[in-house]
Amino acid sequence: MGAGKTTIGKKLAEELGLSFIDLDWYIEQRYHKTIAELFSELGEAGFRKVEQKMLQEVADFDDVVISTGGGAPCYEDNMVFMNGKGTTIYLQLTPGQLFERLKNARHTRPLLRDKTDQELLEYIAEMLEKRNKHYKQATLIFEHENLETTKDIQDTTHLLLKHLKYNKL
Repeated sequence: MGAGKTTIGKKLAEELGLSFIDLDWYIEQRYHKTIAELFSELGEAGFRKVEQKMLQEVADFDDVVISTGGGAPCYEDNMVFMNGKGTTIYLQLTPGQLFERLKNARHTRPLLRDKTDQELLEYIAEMLEKRNKHYKQATLIFEHENLETTKDIQDTTHLLLKHLKYNKL
């Protein structure tokens, strides 16, 4: 959450001449409900099953860049599945960097809404610690810092493209 998956994914797809799919948006369109509503109705385990089913569906599309939610790689064998379907990228940020990106967006993210600054930083650190073993299975681990301006997004995307081409991914 907050690493720039959708922002960079859109730009990467544009640069590569591919379609872009944000998995959360795709799920919302298919189920005509928000992710928060699905979580509430199905619980996390039920939502993760829906998410896995939709991930498997979009993974069969041709010429597409897919941005998943932060929990998708951590459920069942999703990371192994994604690695088998294409190149996976972990946009790695530190807890402090994520905190700076998320602290002003708390009101738009239900899981963060009522957290103090300290609680938010602890939550981010805890989630990263739990999820990193999955994230680090990505084909490419890409550290970046700033996506505040259009130039930052463009620069980050071009650097990522260089990494992909250099590593022939």
